[in-house]
Amino acid sequence: MTTKLKITAIKPYPVWVGTRNQMLVKVETDNGIFGWGESGLSGREKAVAGAIEHYREFLIGRDAMQIGRIWQEVYRSQYFEGGRVLQAAISAIDIALHDIKGKALGVPAYDLLGGKQRDRIPTFASTGDEAEGDVAIERARELRAQGWQAIRFFPIGQNSKDIFEPRESIGTTASMLNKAREALGDDVVLGIDYHHRLSVAEAASFCNKLGRGVLDILEEPIRDETPEAYESLRTMTDIPFAIGEEFASKWQFLPYIERGIHQFNRLDVCNVGGLTEAMKVAGWSEAHYVDLMPHNPLGPVCTAATIHLAAAVPNFAWLETRAPEAKLGFDNSDFFPVQPRLDGPDYPVSDLPGLGVEVNEEAVKAESFRFWEAPHLKRRDGSVTNW
Repeated sequence: MTTKLKITAIKPYPVWVGTRNQMLVKVETDNGIFGWGESGLSGREKAVAGAIEHYREFLIGRDAMQIGRIWQEVYRSQYFEGGRVLQAAISAIDIALHDIKGKALGVPAYDLLGGKQRDRIPTFASTGDEAEGDVAIERARELRAQGWQAIRFFPIGQNSKDIFEPRESIGTTASMLNKAREALGDDVVLGIDYHHRLSVAEAASFCNKLGRGVLDILEEPIRDETPEAYESLRTMTDIPFAIGEEFASKWQFLPYIERGIHQFNRLDVCNVGGLTEAMKVAGWSEAHYVDLMPHNPLGPVCTAATIHLAAAVPNFAWLETRAPEAKLGFDNSDFFPVQPRLDGPDYPVSDLPGLGVEVNEEAVKAESFRFWEAPHLKRRDGSVTNW
């Protein structure tokens, strides 16, 4: 029987890597085994670091092997439980604990989740935030030639730092996608991420401007706070929806899964509550024939954790990868000397103990946090709209 591993330190590291911050967390134990986790609440890393410091005060001395119990304690031991900030903190700690337990037992993290069901993790690639029109279509051709069978576009105007008018975007974006389908053929999966920038009426108009069968996946067309709004949109189009990257618990997924609103879960292990909560959502989704299409725009720690999740569940479609967009720099080898690497359009599943990722802590310590704000978009009349 494995001896207890007492938690001796929990260290939050909000650090600038590439073009934005990553919220890394290191959990240390009394026998020298440590684990790394990551939070997904981009742009509000200081809030997450503060929550982790609160949790640290009572987690020091706990048995790191008791992952499920720790999850329940950090979630339930407060009156104001849940929410995106606290769940992002819980996610990072939970992922780090899986890294520790895998290392302690000498097994990959997927063995803690039921074992490996696939050897390679297929991914979908994106044309890039700045590519529009014919440039985006050419980028998609390149990705297709490199082996990707699932490709995501972004809407016209996605890269704006100031003005975004939904009605000006939907016509030109639909035209781009119609041309893309003709150029790429029928054997490639095409999706688009509208980043919840549309209303129900705008999203319906967009769908109506698309040719039949042009789009396989419509990601986050509207905001997710009201499931009934998505149900209304569901009656206006038969394009499969991908929803859930902002969800911070199984309870947020509940109405979407049980009402049959969407077909792909954009679950984010660094936001939903870590691997512990992600596995619960995965099982629930399997029962309703909803596939996982995980959100993965962060760093290598998140990618590694998500690969283990993807390896362990039956209902998996594609994992998001930003690796072809090298300019982002999220996978900087100076910070992450051992990390998942694409083999063509797939991530091979590592058999290294734990997550199978290494973090250069000295490099992390040497780099500082930088305040970063997403664009505060407006419409032409001056009113605020969604980023």
